[in-house]
Amino acid sequence: MTESIDPYEAGRDSERAFWADAVADVIEARDPEEPIVIKGGVSPSGVPHLGHVNEIMRGYFVAEALRERGHEVRQVFTSDDKDRLRKIPRRLADLDGNIVGLGDVDAGALGRNLGKPYTDIPDPFGCCDSYGDHFTTILQDSAEALGVPIEFVSNTALYESGEFDDAIEHVLANQDRAREVLSEYQDKVDETYVPFQAQCEECGNLTEGITDVDLDAGTVDYVCEDVEAGDDIIEGCGHEGTVSIREGKLPWRFEWPAQWDILGVDFEPFGKDHAEGSWPSGEDVARNVFEIDPPVPMVYEWFTLDGEALSSSSGNIVTVDEVLDLLEVEVLRYFFVKNPTKARDFSIEHLDQLVDEFDRFERIYFGEQESGSDREAELTERDAALAEHAYPMIVEEVREERIRIPYTFAAVLGMTDDPDLREEIARREGHLPEGAPEWAIEQALARVERARNWARRTDNEFNYELRRESIPDVDFDESTAAALTDVADVVESGGDGDDIQAAIYEAAEDHDVGVADLFSAGYRLFFDLEEGPKLGPFLAKLDREFVVDRLRQER
Repeated sequence: MTESIDPYEAGRDSERAFWADAVADVIEARDPEEPIVIKGGVSPSGVPHLGHVNEIMRGYFVAEALRERGHEVRQVFTSDDKDRLRKIPRRLADLDGNIVGLGDVDAGALGRNLGKPYTDIPDPFGCCDSYGDHFTTILQDSAEALGVPIEFVSNTALYESGEFDDAIEHVLANQDRAREVLSEYQDKVDETYVPFQAQCEECGNLTEGITDVDLDAGTVDYVCEDVEAGDDIIEGCGHEGTVSIREGKLPWRFEWPAQWDILGVDFEPFGKDHAEGSWPSGEDVARNVFEIDPPVPMVYEWFTLDGEALSSSSGNIVTVDEVLDLLEVEVLRYFFVKNPTKARDFSIEHLDQLVDEFDRFERIYFGEQESGSDREAELTERDAALAEHAYPMIVEEVREERIRIPYTFAAVLGMTDDPDLREEIARREGHLPEGAPEWAIEQALARVERARNWARRTDNEFNYELRRESIPDVDFDESTAAALTDVADVVESGGDGDDIQAAIYEAAEDHDVGVADLFSAGYRLFFDLEEGPKLGPFLAKLDREFVVDRLRQER
């Protein structure tokens, strides 16, 4: 047996710049057989959200680190779709990722299927074989969208094909030992506990009311009892019957270690909820019930969504499809390169900051990042070591000729629908260099639509339609026109956002124009509206020549 590894410490004492390399070292130290198997898993209880991708991406980067060293790697992800539906989620999603409320599906049918395995519940959208298959398909599509070559494995299929037979028979043949081990972790385990859940022939629910086991016949007797589901109770029908060991499942605390054995798992990352509950018991069950080595573990911290916990059941979610409408796939992959042991917030509102981070990371990889202070130089040097290993795993192809338009400037370009005008402005402002390859220009301008989607989703300062084609129908008095001309002079001289904002106040005072009235005049000139974003910083993001001409009412 191998030595136990603290899941919080795997690779933590390494001097490696990239955490995935450090974890790969720990895996290699065990001299595993090829292919090395990296696993993740989830119960398809509801909409697969960005939090579920955490486990996929953590495994992916370790897999890539091992592949770079010449190893054959198999990354698998189990859909724990034999689990019972314990409660009805507040939100669902169709296969295109469109989020819907329960009023858009037959929620009553879901309610009637509480207690049944996900793969025995009809798909509420009617497009897949089951509820479980529907949400597993969305997760598969998410992994594909992120470019992760992962093999999905259905627990239901493993049970039906007999892959779990040996594990079930072993646990049931060693019930005393299984109870002894699990009783250290669960108070409900007593001398009557049987580590198996039978599926009732009458109502289809999974029940823990096991009354007898006949290993020679490969059958289990049961009575369909009530089941606790959080604070609720799923009522059993009271039916008494007999099923084969393939017509039920192991409890999770035994099922997880059984998966390690069946799939030959060498490494599995998991969230801190498992680290403090399932992992200690899983390691114990693996060693002292199944008599196998557990895989190398690694705990990753959860991340929040705009400061709130991600939750399918509560409806606070964002899907991969939704995120990829807002930023490039490589930016999202970069988010998961960050240290997995540190809690982070994925902020839709401040998505521009994440994109800016990625752009800087990319520049560092290509040696293009300028450093000012000693502290900045130190940070750049540190990040360069990480970028050297991680950046090639993030992008589809390493291409130095790539172009990145700053995200907020892309949002400004998104204020006009004219693609030719977008390109013209970007060129004028120096974001599309002369002689750049066509693919790089196309890639750079593709960011504009994503940034525009971000502005609309968050209704931020860029969620306006800029009237570029012609001056809105305005009629300012001489004082207001003169004040706007003064502001134009500051813009023309190279003033930044703060300078322009200050100039608006100063011009209003100099020409005896109300400050609110002058701001309103600016909004009318640029948006044909009475209000808008903070005007100075906004105008600083636009192409200077256009702003000057518009303030002077010349075009």
